[in-house]
This record gives sequence, structure tokens and C-alpha cells, in this order.
Amino acid sequence: MSRLTITLSEARYKALKEAAVQRDKTIGQLIDESLDFYGIKSREDARDLVRRARAHSKLSEAQALAVALDHVRAVRRKS
Repeated sequence: MSRLTITLSEARYKALKEAAVQRDKTIGQLIDESLDFYGIKSREDARDLVRRARAHSKLSEAQALAVALDHVRAVRRKS
């Protein structure tokens, strides 16, 4: 697993720590969940999503990719 250093305001850092404690999670887990919420995926995860979509449908590769991209865009618009 990779490590990352970020700079946050003191107020933001305290709020993040409090949220992690309230949810019984680590800060890393909260960040990872947030990235999932925003649809941020590795290329491998995105390809896997397309493979699974194709396996469960009659879509071509291009059609399945379009469905996946629409889904990601919809998730991003919600935020």
C-alpha cells in the first residue's frame, strides 16, 4: 500500500480525526471511502467494472464502457 502526505488546515485535520473516531474508522479508511464515493478508481478497477458489466449483459465493449463512464459521471455530479 502506498503512503501519501497531504497538508490540511488544523481545523480540517481535527474535523477529520473526529469523524474517524465517531465512525470507528481510520483517517485512511475515510479517505478511501470518499474516493470510492467520487468514483475514483484505478484503471484495473475500471476495467474490471467493464468486464463484469459485459458478462451480465449483451453490450459490446464500447457500450459497456459508455455505461461505466455514465455511472462515474453521475456519481461525480451528485457531489
